[in-house]
Amino acid sequence: MKQRIGMIGIGLMGHGIARNVMKHGYPLTVVEHPGNQPLDELRAGGVKTVANGEALARESDIVILCVTGSPEVEAVLTAPDGVLAGLQPGTIVIDCSTAVPASTARMAALVEEAGGLFVDAPMTRTPKEAHEGRLNLLVGASPELFARIEPLLRTYAENVTLVGGLGAGHSMKLLHNFVSLGTIALISEAAACAKRAGVDAQTFVDVLAKGGGGGAALERLRPALVDGDPSGMPFHMSNALKDLGYYVTMAGDTDAVDAIASAVRGTYADAVERGGAHRTLLELAQLLGP
Repeated sequence: MKQRIGMIGIGLMGHGIARNVMKHGYPLTVVEHPGNQPLDELRAGGVKTVANGEALARESDIVILCVTGSPEVEAVLTAPDGVLAGLQPGTIVIDCSTAVPASTARMAALVEEAGGLFVDAPMTRTPKEAHEGRLNLLVGASPELFARIEPLLRTYAENVTLVGGLGAGHSMKLLHNFVSLGTIALISEAAACAKRAGVDAQTFVDVLAKGGGGGAALERLRPALVDGDPSGMPFHMSNALKDLGYYVTMAGDTDAVDAIASAVRGTYADAVERGGAHRTLLELAQLLGP
């Protein structure tokens, strides 16, 4: 029999994960929450719902967390009616959120004290790939534990990388997001300067694409810069600010240099102040421009 899966966080990314877990025949239970996407498709496929993490944990072999960040992970685990209150011996908790590694270590210790096992498996890519079951996962776990959960992970991920032991997944996610968000910030600032200098947006993009500025970040930005369409990546500016804040925290915890990261974080903080928390990432050049 397949493992019983419980899941908390059926938002833009989590809904796609749940959809693919269900499609591959795993018994799935999710927690009811106002932040969920509509559950009609999941219910029609036989997915069960419960009121809280405690009830979820009592009937799950594996619990997947897909919430916003470390405060939310800590809350769903440690609340009076949270996952730890109902955790069964041997249950595996897989955290797909973006989190601060120091918090991950604390939460993993609590899960282990309760008789469970903890894995950090944050994701990259967008809700589109989540829907298609084509996420990238960065996994922090022992090789033995990874082997036990890999079939489940591959139901919703195209690329699954065992990065290292516990916490390595979240560390790698923050490194990835620093580079990705930093590159988007750099190109957006250059695009804003190009507009002020009278450089045509199409020319700006074409020249970068043929040289050292080419790559995934530029291609994501292209529709926003050339056509004024920032809809291709529905990632809120406030989430970018959160992720950069987590990276700066991790750098501080490890005594790493963070001058560039702090500057990039400042760029996103200014953008949130100017445009509001729910402006999307690809609107950054517009917010920095005239």
